Amino acid sequence: MARTPRPLTPGIYVPTVAFFSPNEDLDIPTVEQHAAYLARSGVTGLVVQGSNGEAVHLSREERNEITAATRRALDAHGAASKPLIVGTGATSTRETIKLCQDAAAAGGDYVLVLPPSYYKSLLTTQTIREHFELVAAASPVPVLIYNFPGASSGLDLSSDDILALAAHPNIVGVKLTCGNTGKLARVAAQAKPGFLTFGGSADFTLQTLVAGGAGVIGGVANLIPRACVRVFDLYRAGQVEDAQHLQAVVARADWHAIQGGFVAVKSALQSYRGYGALPRRPCVVPAAEQVTALKESFAESMELERQLEKQQA
Repeated sequence: MARTPRPLTPGIYVPTVAFFSPNEDLDIPTVEQHAAYLARSGVTGLVVQGSNGEAVHLSREERNEITAATRRALDAHGAASKPLIVGTGATSTRETIKLCQDAAAAGGDYVLVLPPSYYKSLLTTQTIREHFELVAAASPVPVLIYNFPGASSGLDLSSDDILALAAHPNIVGVKLTCGNTGKLARVAAQAKPGFLTFGGSADFTLQTLVAGGAGVIGGVANLIPRACVRVFDLYRAGQVEDAQHLQAVVARADWHAIQGGFVAVKSALQSYRGYGALPRRPCVVPAAEQVTALKESFAESMELERQLEKQQA
């Protein structure tokens, strides 16, 4: 049964990382700890089961556990109004719909859906659009399109594809990790009112906002949430030059996160916050010298984050 989700508003959303114990079981207490930390930082909402969240390393039951734990943590730490977006992309339409139903039952407000790409050569533009339309029609909560060619065998939805899908009443936004700001500008300008167009990386927050986008869903915000929020707030306040200076710091940090992926982000979380390094195999913790190098590479942005945290206290 459909229910009314928490409002999806412009801002900074964090695609959270997943946490594991040394035997690779889920570390639910740390899932909750990190969600609470992010909630206190002032971000607009959280995303679970994205590429940063190792969704492909999780069973269906584990996905639901993380979704439920994240919702509990938000509700328990003064963030009951913050929306929770759940990644539900799968290789079949049937499984995607089931994951959408799971996400809603576990406390998700919205779902984020990758295009199916395993059988890319057998799919047409029409069948891909039909996939999203069928998912949206069956999902108990609203759908965001997730355009990430790097995670979809190079499949890259065009602005025409996204605008066609945006007409569906249960498709309410898009995350563009393709980094194509021209596409972003076209979608933001032409989609229906209320359709939110998000950049998929914090290194082009300003570009997204200038082009009419709603904000970003960026993995480096696991580490520097306040810095990411500050860029957004400064731009909205008309302090563009100050926003540019902070955007440069965020972009330098994000480059290290992009190069090293979620493993780099988790390593830096361990170095600076004392938790979170362990991924699931076949991914592994970086070697000691890499850990040191990653810590140093994020030093500039983490110093900014500390300053902002002090100001917030």
